[in-house]
Amino acid sequence: MPYDDPLRASAPLDVGLYVHVAFCRRICHYCDFNTYVGQDSLLPRYGAALRRELETLPPGVRASSLFFGGGTPSMLSHAQVADLVAAARELGNLPSSAEVTLEANPCDLTLEYLTGLRGAGVNRLSVGVQSFDDRLLRRLGRRHDALQALDSVALARAAGFENLSLDLMFALPGQDLDNWREALDVALRLGPEHLSLYCLTVEEGTPFAKWRREGKLVVPDDDAAADMYDLARDTLSRNGFAHYEISNFARRDPERDLRGQHNLTYWRNRPYFGLGAGAHSSFGGRRFANVLLPAEYLRRVEAGESPVGGSEEISPALAASETVILGLRLAEGVGQSEFQARFGKGLSDLYGPAIAELAALGLVELAEDALRLTARGQPLGNEVFERFLPSRQAASHG
Repeated sequence: MPYDDPLRASAPLDVGLYVHVAFCRRICHYCDFNTYVGQDSLLPRYGAALRRELETLPPGVRASSLFFGGGTPSMLSHAQVADLVAAARELGNLPSSAEVTLEANPCDLTLEYLTGLRGAGVNRLSVGVQSFDDRLLRRLGRRHDALQALDSVALARAAGFENLSLDLMFALPGQDLDNWREALDVALRLGPEHLSLYCLTVEEGTPFAKWRREGKLVVPDDDAAADMYDLARDTLSRNGFAHYEISNFARRDPERDLRGQHNLTYWRNRPYFGLGAGAHSSFGGRRFANVLLPAEYLRRVEAGESPVGGSEEISPALAASETVILGLRLAEGVGQSEFQARFGKGLSDLYGPAIAELAALGLVELAEDALRLTARGQPLGNEVFERFLPSRQAASHG
C-alpha cells in the first residue's frame, strides 16, 4: 500500500526555515554540533551563500518561521541577518508576523547589534546563558561570564525585544540542587518569556567525554539530575510558566502564544528546510543533509552545485514512529485524530501492546484526544521513545 502522507502534497507547502551558522569563536567542552573555529574569514561568503541557497527553495514553499541556529549565529552581522530575513520574506513567503528567532552568545551582544537585529526583523532572541555561576561557565568552556549573561538580558530589553528565551543547563559537573535552585531564581527575576532547560549529556568526541574516561570529570548521577528536573518543573509552574515540552517552558500569557513556534514544527513532525553547512531538511517524504564543512559548502553553492551531501527516503513506519516519538515530547501529546488522518491507522492499531505496557507502568496515558507522557514519564522519555522505534515494533511482532 503506498504511503499517502497528506503533508507530502500540501500546496503551498508550509515549512519551518532553519539557517545553520557553523562557526564559533570557541568550542564548548560539551558541544558536538557541526561548528568550526578559526574560520571567521569565511563569514562574508557564507552569508552570500545562504542567500543563494534560499533561491533554491522548492516551488510552493511558504515559510511559517525562521530560525538562526548554530554554532554561533550572533557572529553574523546584523546586515547579513537583515539580508537573509528579507530574502526569506521574498523567496520563502515568510509573513511579516512570523516568528524569527536568532540564537546568541551573551558576550556578542551590544545595544547597537541588538537594535540592528530588531531592525532586521528578528523578533525573538534565544540567549545561551547555560549558567549564572562563573565557576560552572568556566568548566563548560563558555566565552561569557555571569555578568555578561545578566547584561545581555537588559540590553535585549533596551533594544526592544519582547520575546526572550534563555537556555540553561543542569546536572553540570560540580553542580548541586542548591546551585540549580539559585540559577532558576535568577532566571525568573530576569523575566524571560521562555526558558529551555537541558540536562547535560556527555557526547562522544567531546572534551567532556575524554575527561570522563580519564576520571577527570564527574557529573551528578541520574537521581540528582531527576531531582533538578523536578525542582525546575515545580518552580516554574508556580511562577506562571507552562511546561509545554520536556525541556521547554513558556510564560502563560492570554494574549500571546510564547511557545517556540519553529521548534513546534519539529516536534509535530512537520516539513522543514535547512540552509547552511550541515543543515538538515525534511519534506516530500525524504530527508536531506547538507555537506558538513563550510569550505565545501561554499565551494558547491558558489559553483551552482547542490550542497546536499546525502538523503534518505522516510518509510511509512519511520514517519509514524517519529511522529509519535517527537509528539510525546509535547504536553499536548500525539493527537489521535491527526495521526489517524495522516497515516490511515490509529495509534492503538500500530502500537497497542507498547502503549498498554507503558500505561501500566504509569509512563503514558491514552485519552480520547491524544497519547501523552505522564509527569512520571517525562524524565524517562528516552526509555519510552525506544518502545516506538520501528526495530522494536518489528521485534514485538516477530
